[in-house]
Amino acid sequence: MNTAVGVTPLAERLRPKSLDDYVGQSHLLGPDGPLRRAIENNLIPSMILWGPPGTGKTTLALMIAELVKRPFYNLSAISSGVKELREVLSRPSGLFPPILFIDEIHRYNKSQQDALLGAVEKGQVTLIGATTENPSFEVNSALLSRCQVYVLEAFGKDELIALLHRAVEKDEWLKGKNVTFESYDALMRVSGGDGRKLLNLLELVVLNQGERESVVITDELVMQVAQKQLARYDKSGEQHYDIISAFIKSLRGSDPNGALYWMARMLVAGEDPEFIARRMLIMASEDIGNANPTAVIMASECMQAVRVIGFPECRIILSQVAIYLATSPKSNASYEAIGRAMELAEKTAHLPVPLHLRNAPTKLMKQIGYGKGYKYAHSYEGNFVQESFLPDEIKGTRLYEPGKNAKEEEIRKKLKHLWSGWYDY
Repeated sequence: MNTAVGVTPLAERLRPKSLDDYVGQSHLLGPDGPLRRAIENNLIPSMILWGPPGTGKTTLALMIAELVKRPFYNLSAISSGVKELREVLSRPSGLFPPILFIDEIHRYNKSQQDALLGAVEKGQVTLIGATTENPSFEVNSALLSRCQVYVLEAFGKDELIALLHRAVEKDEWLKGKNVTFESYDALMRVSGGDGRKLLNLLELVVLNQGERESVVITDELVMQVAQKQLARYDKSGEQHYDIISAFIKSLRGSDPNGALYWMARMLVAGEDPEFIARRMLIMASEDIGNANPTAVIMASECMQAVRVIGFPECRIILSQVAIYLATSPKSNASYEAIGRAMELAEKTAHLPVPLHLRNAPTKLMKQIGYGKGYKYAHSYEGNFVQESFLPDEIKGTRLYEPGKNAKEEEIRKKLKHLWSGWYDY
């Protein structure tokens, strides 16, 4: 038996050492991938790796450091502060700056991020930050502007199967167990697309078979082992994302009972109440929106109250707002609208701003037509006049489709009245 088993998890033993061994993220690491080119040319920018748990963020950081032969320092934003950060930054560097990997970088507060910003600006370190949260919201703009953001995608089924086969072919202990697969479905369901969880589950299943000379992985076998683990809630990622998903889906599905149950599961397990409040704020806009504009105000105030009051009292406010959101009318019209708008913006980014909409702060700009012909809405009856606010090439494109609820039906009627002949409402 491999002595690493029981000490070093399978996912750790299988960390790839080369770009060709790395499974997934072909948009970044494929033959023409931007990150692959940067690694091969030893031109590593400071970066933020953003993606779901188990998609290889830590693995990628370690591999980059090894391939470019630079010192590697690893800090966790959960357990480190400014003191630990300054200790790393005070260490001498060679010709190229060392790589500083910070896991869960979104957990650093402003002072910690500011300390990091100075080091990145001066080139003391090449930062690789990893986060499961949207860095636009969780990393301050100054630091974010100095980093390249790379989005890591969740593994597809074929990639997860490739991980499993790589494990049984490469790991010395598993090779001695003659592992074959009758089915992959249970492994996929329980791991939820998390590569680390998938590999460690495989190892657990095989370990549970004792000293058998060969192991056939079946759905029944996987579930027998997995059932012992499913009652756990691990804030670092195991059940964390499954339960928050169940919570949000209960809110979206207008079931206050389900929402309260899953929220209670998180609170009892010690989840950060701010995390719950932040997710409710996102949900209030994404799934309720203008069907009840007060929802986002309630969720925002809830988040502030949670910060001020703290646990356990804040559980009452969380409960109140969860019930409010669950019983609110629902609309994802705003969410769908910005998706359509961004897709159109990417396709038409070459279109110029029409002259009448341009700013004209100088005499020269006025002379060449900037702002000419603009109709000032307040100069017209009802503070409205039909005016073109899109480039001519996409004039009349409707991006916002009001939802089928009382509030947005009022909005639809208003838009239909105002924009008759322009937009088909």
